[in-house]
Formats: sequence, C-alpha cells, structure tokens
Amino acid sequence: MTTDSLFNCLSKPDFLAMRGLANEVPIFIHAYDPAREDDARQTASSLDRGLNANGIPARTIDLFELVLERLDADKRLTPIIEREPQLGKVKLLAMLRGLTDPSSGAILAALRERLDASDVRITLIVGVGRVYPFLRTHTVLEAIQPAMTRHPIVLFFPGRYLQTREGSQLQLFGADVNPPLSRAYYRAINLSDYCR
Repeated sequence: MTTDSLFNCLSKPDFLAMRGLANEVPIFIHAYDPAREDDARQTASSLDRGLNANGIPARTIDLFELVLERLDADKRLTPIIEREPQLGKVKLLAMLRGLTDPSSGAILAALRERLDASDVRITLIVGVGRVYPFLRTHTVLEAIQPAMTRHPIVLFFPGRYLQTREGSQLQLFGADVNPPLSRAYYRAINLSDYCR
C-alpha cells in the first residue's frame, strides 16, 4: 500500500471510530517487505505528520526506543553496554529477554501508558524487527490486547501476516515459523484486507 492509500484508510471516520470490526480489538497489522524497512519507517513518519496536520492526533511508538528508554530509566542500559563484550551473544540475549519480557510488567507498563493517552486517536508502532529476538511480536500482541479499546493501533511488521485454516501466522522477515506456534491466533486485523 502506498503512503497516500494508507493515509486515506487511517483517516476515515469509520476507521477512527473503530466501526465495522465485528467485535475484534482495534489492532491492525501493516505487513511490508523487510527489504523496504527504510521506506516503512518513512511511511510511518509521514503518516504521523500527515494525520496530526489534518487534526487527527497520532503518536508513533518505536519499540526499540521504548526498550532503551525503559532500561535507561531503570539504570540498566549502561551496565549492559559495559558488560556486552564479556557476556557473549547467548548470555546477552538471555539477559535482554529477561529484562524486556512483557509479562514482567516494566515494558508493558510503559507501552500501555503511551497507548492510554487520552489525546491520541491512532497509534503507530514501529521497531518490531529491531527488538527481535529478545522481544517477540506475538508476545507484545498478546500482552497489550486487554488495553486496546481506546483507539486503533497499527503495528508495522517487517514480514507477512497470514490467515489460514490453522490460524494466524506472523512471519517476521518473511521466514516460516518453525515449529508453528501452538496458539497461532492473533486478534489483529490485516490492514491491507481492511483497507480494500
């Protein structure tokens, strides 16, 4: 989808009012070719500026920046950076997974706080590929669903979002999920299907 077609869809009154969702939560996946990451980030930035300029309060949340801010606020970022050479990749990944696990509360609380802002009518979430593998998209989607009632959320996803008879699959960077997740169902709507 072009930036213009996305803007036209996201700025429609029915989209902003969350009408026609058939009791689904207003979480939308905008899947794109991972090779076009720079274009996707520019699209998100253009949408944010365009929506705000047209009187539709929008906010963009970069998951990677959110994680860095949270680790810095907890005074953990500098020690992690200092210890990175000694830790090695496996230990560093395990540490980051533990510190960013949405079920632990800190990252989820920061994300929910931004999502709950009363002055926002639409939120764009970027940075999914940048937080992989220590923060997984399906975990974020499952964790934030209860909070998603105030306004539509569009998650920019570098890969594919497929709905099959077996359920929904997020394929980050276009790779097959192997083995498939046992609960392959996301209460998220494919934005390209919705905007047709």
